[in-house]
Amino acid sequence: MPAKEFESKLRYLIISVPDVIRSAPGIKIFGRTLRSFLFTTDIALIRNTDADAVMAVYPFTPQPSINQAIMTTADVPVMCSVGGGELKDERAVHLALETEFRGAVGAVLSPEIDNDIVAKIKKRVDIPVVVTVVSEKEDIERRIESGADILNVSGADNTCRIIERIRNKYPYIPIIATGGPTDDSIRETIDCGADAITYTPPTNAELFKKTMQLFRENL
Repeated sequence: MPAKEFESKLRYLIISVPDVIRSAPGIKIFGRTLRSFLFTTDIALIRNTDADAVMAVYPFTPQPSINQAIMTTADVPVMCSVGGGELKDERAVHLALETEFRGAVGAVLSPEIDNDIVAKIKKRVDIPVVVTVVSEKEDIERRIESGADILNVSGADNTCRIIERIRNKYPYIPIIATGGPTDDSIRETIDCGADAITYTPPTNAELFKKTMQLFRENL
């Protein structure tokens, strides 16, 4: 029997993740099973989604004020960026600790992070250490030995190939992966071995375009 649903006249526009993601095994973190991660730092989108969690990763140097704003706004678990190779050991560890203290459920590290820094962060934090993987050439064994709890695979067209390579040697490591733009590509990513999927939502500009079109049609 499907779940009963309450709908609001004001909150009718919700960023819904594709239903196919619900078939993913999920990753259980602190008692909650997470299958879908909204890939965004946009607070408006974060407040209007049915995703299980948020993957707040951005291309700038990680800043505590950005992470705090996201976690204060979100009503679902958040994994936050804490940097990578551009940061010195002390700063990366400090950011990871601060991210944990502010309530994040994962510290996300960029692909160029040094394994020694991964190990130092793992010793200090009590949340999952999430290491991003973008290439088949990545030394996964060293990542896991250094303390990676979860692998975040983002390999574009090679994502499935990377996942399969990891699964062949490390069947139990949790994997979050980009699923692509269609239900078929998401299903393929799950079938390859992904436990959870990151979903990139429409931009504000794309959503406004649709909303303005509806306004024009109703005038």
